[in-house]
Amino acid sequence: MKVSLNIDSDFKETRVMIETPELDGPVQEILDFIKGRETEFLVGKNGEMQHILKPDDIHYFHTEKEAVIAVTSTGSYKLKEKLYELEEILPSNKFIRLSKSVIANLHELSRFEASFNGTLCVYFKSGAKEYVSRTYVNAIKEALKMNRRKSE
Repeated sequence: MKVSLNIDSDFKETRVMIETPELDGPVQEILDFIKGRETEFLVGKNGEMQHILKPDDIHYFHTEKEAVIAVTSTGSYKLKEKLYELEEILPSNKFIRLSKSVIANLHELSRFEASFNGTLCVYFKSGAKEYVSRTYVNAIKEALKMNRRKSE
């Protein structure tokens, strides 16, 4: 991997350009690092109070009555962002889509169990649970390194 840095006072803003033949693991890690640096906090509303939330403190996001709710150990907070916007700005090595209505913090998962219909039930360290729809089962298995073959 070649890395170059061009510092020039004529530049108006910082621009990061990655040129690669394919989006592989190391490149994805760089993108996630950059995205993680950009999203230092989110603002959530609980009642009339605005709260500053660190993404790492959020257990999961879910939709409720057309609103996006961030769930933490201290409570639930209504966000202005949509789920697809959160998915774009949060690092993919920490946050993963479980269904159309849920994005989870991988570091807050505690266990899961398979359902008879091909879905997974995911339990968080907090005791909350959410379901992984079939569309996202392979992605979460991959993120949790469950798709590796057992050595023979």
